[in-house]
Amino acid sequence: MTNNAIKKANTAPLWLVALSILLPTSFACLATSATNVAIPHISGYFGSTIDEANWIITSYMIANSCLILMSGWLENVLGRKRFLKIFIGIFTLGSLICALAPNLNLMVLGRLIQGIGGGPMTPLAQSILLAAFPQDKRGIAMSLYGIAVMVFAILGPTFGGFIVDNADWQWIYLVNIPVGILSISMVHANIEELDTRKKINKTDYLGMISLILWLLSMQVVLDKGQQYNWFDCAWISWLAGFSVCMLVFFIIRELESSSPLINLRLFKDRNFLIGTILSSSINMLVFSSIVLIPQFLQNMMGYTAILSGYALAPRIISCVLMMLAINPLMKIFDNRILIAIGFFFLGISILFFINLNLSISFIYIAIPQVLMGVGVIMTFIPVSSLVLGTLPKTELTNGSSLHNLCKSTMTAIIASIASTLVARHSQMHQVYLVENLSNFSLTFQHKFSALLSTFITDSSSTYAAIKANSYLYKSLLTQSRLMAYVDVFEMFALIAFLLIPLAFCFKVNCTPEKKLTEHQAHHV
Repeated sequence: MTNNAIKKANTAPLWLVALSILLPTSFACLATSATNVAIPHISGYFGSTIDEANWIITSYMIANSCLILMSGWLENVLGRKRFLKIFIGIFTLGSLICALAPNLNLMVLGRLIQGIGGGPMTPLAQSILLAAFPQDKRGIAMSLYGIAVMVFAILGPTFGGFIVDNADWQWIYLVNIPVGILSISMVHANIEELDTRKKINKTDYLGMISLILWLLSMQVVLDKGQQYNWFDCAWISWLAGFSVCMLVFFIIRELESSSPLINLRLFKDRNFLIGTILSSSINMLVFSSIVLIPQFLQNMMGYTAILSGYALAPRIISCVLMMLAINPLMKIFDNRILIAIGFFFLGISILFFINLNLSISFIYIAIPQVLMGVGVIMTFIPVSSLVLGTLPKTELTNGSSLHNLCKSTMTAIIASIASTLVARHSQMHQVYLVENLSNFSLTFQHKFSALLSTFITDSSSTYAAIKANSYLYKSLLTQSRLMAYVDVFEMFALIAFLLIPLAFCFKVNCTPEKKLTEHQAHHV
């Protein structure tokens, strides 16, 4: 890089550069989860089923994942500054279409456009911050990145719940329009073009097509699998096989191509590999709770959308407080120790939910959210600092794109798998619990007699018996679903604890410059 380019890159203050890129990034992350709690309202507005309305979420995630991986290539083609302004504009246009959509089809199209615009924001923000901030301030950079990415994603259900309970759901998308316009002007004024673009001789269109086909088919399988009983359905099985074939073809194509869409050989870097595994696992643990906890509170506890959002709000507070403390902690302690402690906090917070029952208080839900907020920041920020720290600066955008694709894919998978696990385990518990609804059970006879005497006061004996049986069967379904939630939370808690040793596989204090020196010394 020339001295003129370096001088030009440093004309804007660091805080202004960070604000310019993190403002659109934070609202792109907010759009990922804010829509979830509004799906019943949106489906009612358009007169569609919940399954049809779920395409509003699916279309965003498909477009988001595709553009995440292509962000490095697009930045090289368009240039960083033009790239940012174009895609912030696309995100803003998608938000406007969603807000004004007269039917579900246009709503899905709007979300698809919104996902195209929002996808590149996350990886590009990470690479810009790591390149702009000096080595000794990377902890601050990743703290700011964590606020935009993780805190705003966690804030999504609370924000969406507040909107749908106090205003029209369209405001979830309308708020993005002034933010998008402001972001474009800030990027134009503060983000400078750097002289690090690679010359692209050939575009890997075949790799791009296979990537899109893989993600599209995988998302349809994940979205419709439970509805059609997974691999008992022929077309789900064929589509799943096609998805696997496209994934294998994409990997082989990118490894063999002379001008790959993305450099998969970055996984040879140990920090990048371990960091990607841990970051994807953090997303899995966090977003599984974002899916399951509001689902449990609304479907089984009778909470409104805004109350279920408020139940997750304490983790936002602890996240923000930990943001203030994490940078000093990273300077004092080994980052690997902080990551291990963070996974311990995540495991403990999830373990709270193995004692779920239908009499729990709001406080019982709120306390583990505080612990989870602490665990999220203690893992996410140190991992974000280490995962790209040993890559050359020319590979930061590619590395960030690949890293964020893995996280986005894990989020999409876990959103479907978590609900499927609850449904499957609920059916399993029903099989075992139904044995207790028998005349050979003294407990059942006693409860049935008590209910029969209650219902018979205002109805015939036959109708009272039907009501008593229905009540007991409904109780069985409720208890089996409750036990299913407990099973799933136990699984995720176990995963969190098993990931603790992996934190110590990171290499620390090993920068690309140091690695180069070691390589030169070896040859000498």
